[in-house]
Amino acid sequence: MSFTFAIGDIHGCLSELKDMLGHIEYQAPSGHVVFIGDYIDRGPASRGVVEFVMAGPKKEGWRWTALKGNHEDWMVKAHAEDGAEMVSWLENGGYETMESFGGSVPDEVMAWCASLPTIHVDEHRIFVHAGVDEALPLDGQRERDLIWKRYRGNETGYFWDRHLCHGHTPVTGNPMTIDNRTNIDAGCVFGGELACAVFDDDRPEGPIRFLRVPATGTWNPRS
Repeated sequence: MSFTFAIGDIHGCLSELKDMLGHIEYQAPSGHVVFIGDYIDRGPASRGVVEFVMAGPKKEGWRWTALKGNHEDWMVKAHAEDGAEMVSWLENGGYETMESFGGSVPDEVMAWCASLPTIHVDEHRIFVHAGVDEALPLDGQRERDLIWKRYRGNETGYFWDRHLCHGHTPVTGNPMTIDNRTNIDAGCVFGGELACAVFDDDRPEGPIRFLRVPATGTWNPRS
Protein backbone atom coordinates (compact mmCIF):
# COMPACT_ATOMS: atom_id res chain seq x y z
CA MET A 1 0.00 0.00 0.00
CA SER A 2 1.33 3.43 -0.96
CA PHE A 3 0.05 6.95 -0.40
CA THR A 4 0.19 10.34 -2.06
CA PHE A 5 0.01 13.44 0.15
CA ALA A 6 -1.07 16.69 -1.55
CA ILE A 7 -0.26 19.89 0.35
CA GLY A 8 -2.21 23.10 -0.33
CA ASP A 9 -1.06 26.70 -0.78
CA ILE A 10 1.79 27.54 1.63
CA HIS A 11 2.47 31.25 0.95
CA GLY A 12 5.54 31.61 3.13
CA CYS A 13 4.16 29.72 6.15
CA LEU A 14 7.31 27.74 6.92
CA SER A 15 6.56 26.58 10.45
CA GLU A 16 3.20 25.18 9.37
CA LEU A 17 4.86 23.39 6.44
CA LYS A 18 7.42 21.74 8.70
CA ASP A 19 4.68 20.67 11.12
CA MET A 20 2.65 19.23 8.23
CA LEU A 21 5.56 17.19 6.92
CA GLY A 22 6.06 15.83 10.41
CA HIS A 23 2.43 14.70 10.45
CA ILE A 24 2.83 13.17 6.99
CA GLU A 25 5.92 11.20 7.94
CA TYR A 26 4.05 9.92 10.99
CA GLN A 27 1.33 8.53 8.71
CA ALA A 28 3.59 6.30 6.61
CA PRO A 29 7.25 5.22 6.38
CA SER A 30 7.41 6.35 2.75
CA GLY A 31 5.29 8.02 0.11
CA HIS A 32 4.88 10.75 -2.47
CA VAL A 33 4.30 14.38 -1.51
CA VAL A 34 2.79 16.72 -4.11
CA PHE A 35 3.10 20.44 -3.39
CA ILE A 36 0.27 22.21 -5.18
CA GLY A 37 2.16 25.51 -5.65
CA ASP A 38 2.17 29.06 -4.20
CA TYR A 39 5.20 28.69 -1.95
CA ILE A 40 5.82 32.43 -1.86
CA ASP A 41 4.16 35.82 -1.20
CA ARG A 42 2.09 37.28 1.65
CA GLY A 43 3.49 35.10 4.45
CA PRO A 44 6.57 35.75 6.60
CA ALA A 45 9.05 33.16 5.27
CA SER A 46 8.91 32.76 1.49
CA ARG A 47 12.67 32.28 1.28
CA GLY A 48 12.61 29.57 3.91
CA VAL A 49 9.75 27.71 2.21
CA VAL A 50 11.38 27.83 -1.22
CA GLU A 51 14.78 26.71 0.07
CA PHE A 52 13.15 23.94 2.10
CA VAL A 53 11.19 22.56 -0.86
CA MET A 54 14.10 22.98 -3.26
CA ALA A 55 16.30 20.87 -0.96
CA GLY A 56 13.97 17.89 -1.29
CA PRO A 57 13.12 15.13 1.19
CA LYS A 58 15.63 14.31 3.89
CA LYS A 59 14.36 10.79 4.57
CA GLU A 60 14.77 7.80 2.29
CA GLY A 61 11.66 6.39 0.70
CA TRP A 62 10.05 9.77 0.09
CA ARG A 63 9.51 11.51 -3.25
CA TRP A 64 8.47 15.13 -3.67
CA THR A 65 6.79 16.75 -6.69
CA ALA A 66 6.61 20.55 -6.62
CA LEU A 67 4.09 22.17 -8.97
CA LYS A 68 4.01 25.78 -10.13
CA GLY A 69 1.46 28.16 -8.65
CA ASN A 70 0.29 31.47 -10.05
CA HIS A 71 2.42 33.37 -7.53
CA GLU A 72 5.65 31.71 -8.70
CA ASP A 73 4.69 32.50 -12.29
CA TRP A 74 3.73 36.05 -11.29
CA MET A 75 7.11 36.66 -9.69
CA VAL A 76 9.05 35.31 -12.67
CA LYS A 77 7.06 37.38 -15.17
CA ALA A 78 7.34 40.49 -12.96
CA HIS A 79 11.11 40.28 -12.98
CA ALA A 80 11.24 39.56 -16.71
CA GLU A 81 8.82 42.30 -17.79
CA ASP A 82 9.06 44.87 -14.99
CA GLY A 83 6.60 47.78 -15.19
CA ALA A 84 2.94 47.15 -14.36
CA GLU A 85 3.48 43.42 -13.79
CA MET A 86 6.08 44.16 -11.12
CA VAL A 87 3.77 46.63 -9.36
CA SER A 88 0.89 44.13 -9.43
CA TRP A 89 3.02 41.32 -8.02
CA LEU A 90 4.52 43.47 -5.28
CA GLU A 91 1.07 44.62 -4.17
CA ASN A 92 -0.18 41.03 -3.98
CA GLY A 93 2.43 39.61 -1.63
CA GLY A 94 5.64 40.29 -3.50
CA TYR A 95 6.82 42.88 -0.97
CA GLU A 96 6.94 40.18 1.70
CA THR A 97 8.81 37.84 -0.63
CA MET A 98 11.42 40.46 -1.53
CA GLU A 99 11.89 41.27 2.14
CA SER A 100 12.43 37.61 3.02
CA PHE A 101 15.18 37.38 0.37
CA GLY A 102 16.87 40.55 1.61
CA GLY A 103 15.70 42.65 -1.33
CA SER A 104 16.71 40.44 -4.26
CA VAL A 105 15.56 36.96 -5.31
CA PRO A 106 18.55 34.81 -6.37
CA ASP A 107 18.79 33.68 -9.99
CA GLU A 108 18.72 30.01 -8.99
CA VAL A 109 15.42 30.52 -7.16
CA MET A 110 13.96 32.38 -10.13
CA ALA A 111 15.09 29.60 -12.47
CA TRP A 112 13.62 26.92 -10.19
CA CYS A 113 10.27 28.70 -10.05
CA ALA A 114 10.22 29.16 -13.82
CA SER A 115 10.96 25.49 -14.48
CA LEU A 116 8.33 23.99 -12.17
CA PRO A 117 5.79 21.69 -13.87
CA THR A 118 2.17 22.82 -13.93
CA ILE A 119 0.47 19.42 -13.75
CA HIS A 120 1.03 15.96 -12.30
CA VAL A 121 -1.09 13.03 -13.43
CA ASP A 122 -1.13 9.52 -12.02
CA GLU A 123 -3.40 6.54 -12.65
CA HIS A 124 -6.31 7.89 -10.62
CA ARG A 125 -5.71 11.63 -10.12
CA ILE A 126 -4.81 14.98 -11.63
CA PHE A 127 -2.91 17.48 -9.49
CA VAL A 128 -2.74 21.14 -10.53
CA HIS A 129 -2.54 24.45 -8.72
CA ALA A 130 -5.83 25.93 -9.91
CA GLY A 131 -7.91 23.97 -12.42
CA VAL A 132 -8.29 22.40 -15.85
CA ASP A 133 -10.23 23.08 -19.07
CA GLU A 134 -12.18 19.97 -20.03
CA ALA A 135 -12.79 21.38 -23.51
CA LEU A 136 -9.14 20.62 -24.21
CA PRO A 137 -7.35 17.25 -24.11
CA LEU A 138 -5.54 16.41 -20.88
CA ASP A 139 -2.18 16.59 -22.63
CA GLY A 140 -3.09 19.92 -24.25
CA GLN A 141 -3.93 22.05 -21.21
CA ARG A 142 -2.99 25.73 -21.16
CA GLU A 143 -0.70 26.94 -18.40
CA ARG A 144 -2.95 29.88 -17.56
CA ASP A 145 -5.89 27.57 -16.73
CA LEU A 146 -3.67 25.25 -14.70
CA ILE A 147 -2.41 28.06 -12.46
CA TRP A 148 -5.20 30.69 -12.57
CA LYS A 149 -8.61 29.01 -13.05
CA ARG A 150 -11.17 29.51 -10.24
CA TYR A 151 -13.71 27.02 -8.94
CA ARG A 152 -15.99 29.18 -6.80
CA GLY A 153 -18.93 26.84 -6.22
CA ASN A 154 -19.84 23.19 -6.48
CA GLU A 155 -18.47 22.73 -9.99
CA THR A 156 -17.37 19.26 -10.92
CA GLY A 157 -16.68 17.42 -14.15
CA TYR A 158 -15.55 14.30 -15.91
CA PHE A 159 -11.82 15.09 -15.52
CA TRP A 160 -10.86 12.25 -17.86
CA ASP A 161 -12.20 9.69 -15.36
CA ARG A 162 -9.80 10.89 -12.67
CA HIS A 163 -10.07 12.81 -9.39
CA LEU A 164 -8.95 16.45 -9.61
CA CYS A 165 -6.98 17.89 -6.68
CA HIS A 166 -6.14 21.60 -6.64
CA GLY A 167 -5.71 24.68 -4.47
CA HIS A 168 -5.62 28.39 -5.40
CA THR A 169 -9.13 29.32 -4.21
CA PRO A 170 -9.60 29.49 -0.42
CA VAL A 171 -13.26 29.13 0.46
CA THR A 172 -15.07 28.43 3.71
CA GLY A 173 -15.07 24.73 4.46
CA ASN A 174 -11.81 23.84 2.75
CA PRO A 175 -10.29 21.35 2.50
CA MET A 176 -13.37 20.02 0.74
CA THR A 177 -14.26 17.24 -1.69
CA ILE A 178 -17.15 17.77 -4.09
CA ASP A 179 -17.79 14.60 -6.08
CA ASN A 180 -14.52 14.02 -7.96
CA ARG A 181 -12.85 17.36 -7.17
CA THR A 182 -10.94 18.33 -4.00
CA ASN A 183 -9.85 21.86 -3.08
CA ILE A 184 -7.04 21.89 -0.51
CA ASP A 185 -6.46 25.65 -0.17
CA ALA A 186 -7.61 26.23 3.41
CA GLY A 187 -6.24 29.79 3.62
CA CYS A 188 -3.29 29.22 5.92
CA VAL A 189 -1.76 32.63 5.22
CA PHE A 190 -5.07 34.30 6.08
CA GLY A 191 -5.25 32.64 9.50
CA GLY A 192 -6.87 29.38 8.36
CA GLU A 193 -5.08 26.06 8.04
CA LEU A 194 -2.42 24.36 5.96
CA ALA A 195 -4.25 21.35 4.54
CA CYS A 196 -3.14 18.05 3.08
CA ALA A 197 -5.23 15.48 1.21
CA VAL A 198 -4.18 11.86 1.70
CA PHE A 199 -4.78 9.54 -1.24
CA ASP A 200 -4.50 5.74 -1.31
CA ASP A 201 -2.62 5.10 -4.56
CA ASP A 202 -4.48 1.82 -5.10
CA ARG A 203 -7.96 3.39 -4.88
CA PRO A 204 -9.51 5.61 -7.59
CA GLU A 205 -11.65 7.63 -5.17
CA GLY A 206 -10.92 10.96 -3.53
CA PRO A 207 -8.85 11.48 -0.39
CA ILE A 208 -9.20 8.95 2.41
CA ARG A 209 -8.61 11.72 4.97
CA PHE A 210 -7.31 15.25 5.45
CA LEU A 211 -4.44 16.45 7.61
CA ARG A 212 -4.63 19.99 9.02
CA VAL A 213 -2.15 22.35 10.67
CA PRO A 214 -3.65 25.57 12.13
CA ALA A 215 -1.99 28.83 11.10
CA THR A 216 0.30 30.39 13.67
CA GLY A 217 -0.69 33.88 12.56
CA THR A 218 -2.60 35.95 10.02
CA TRP A 219 -0.84 37.71 7.14
CA ASN A 220 -2.86 39.72 4.67
CA PRO A 221 -1.97 40.89 1.16
CA ARG A 222 -1.33 44.58 0.73
CA SER A 223 -3.99 44.97 -1.96
